[in-house]
Amino acid sequence: MTSAHFEGCFMCTDSETEDLEGNYVLLRTERCLVVMNRFPYNAGSLLVAPRRHVGALEELTVDERNDVMALTVRSIEALKAAMSPEAFNVGANLGAAAGAGLPGHMHMHVVPRWSGDTNFMPVVAETKVMPETLEQTYVRLKSHFGDESS
Repeated sequence: MTSAHFEGCFMCTDSETEDLEGNYVLLRTERCLVVMNRFPYNAGSLLVAPRRHVGALEELTVDERNDVMALTVRSIEALKAAMSPEAFNVGANLGAAAGAGLPGHMHMHVVPRWSGDTNFMPVVAETKVMPETLEQTYVRLKSHFGDESS
């Protein structure tokens, strides 16, 4: 991999890690990766990112843009097969002012949605109730991505 690894960037760490399961990496291609969101909006929330540390969508190469979109579609297909969501939110927070928690490493959010999946807990208790652990969701999703990570 020719991309720079930036200290403190979990996407860069996940791009190079040997411990895919421990870092919730579902798939890694030559240019991009799919990783579970460690602070999910809903069970099955995924992040699709280039392996190269790049903060802006317009800085991606054509191949990286194509791979990000292909893996976003593949993520939707895997989530449909594994979790049967009714809908999805897909998008990117580009820049700190847009809410990007990791503004230096561009990534797409793929969030599965179900009718009634929002409730009072985040508003009243600042707590998100998840129906299963990240580890359980990883096992459920991994088989839908295959063993082709590089």
